[in-house]
Amino acid sequence: MENETNKEYSVKVYSTPLCPWCDVAKKFLSDHNIEFETIDVSQSQEVLMELIQKTGSTGVPVIEINGEYILGFNKSAICEKLNIQE
Repeated sequence: MENETNKEYSVKVYSTPLCPWCDVAKKFLSDHNIEFETIDVSQSQEVLMELIQKTGSTGVPVIEINGEYILGFNKSAICEKLNIQE
């Protein structure tokens, strides 16, 4: 089953409330039954600074899949990491 397979992934979406691409990324993950944690970087300067240190990027969304970061809504990279067939 696809749902059981997807539980092997740890997915976090770093976002802000006013980011339209963050909404697109979260909808894409939801549409493919991928469970994810949303982290609002506008609520914590500490989390934002940590994310910038790890990725070198100040933009969102940043999608973390099993400890690897995808900057922006890069659909092909997300599909590859999560074995999503489109």
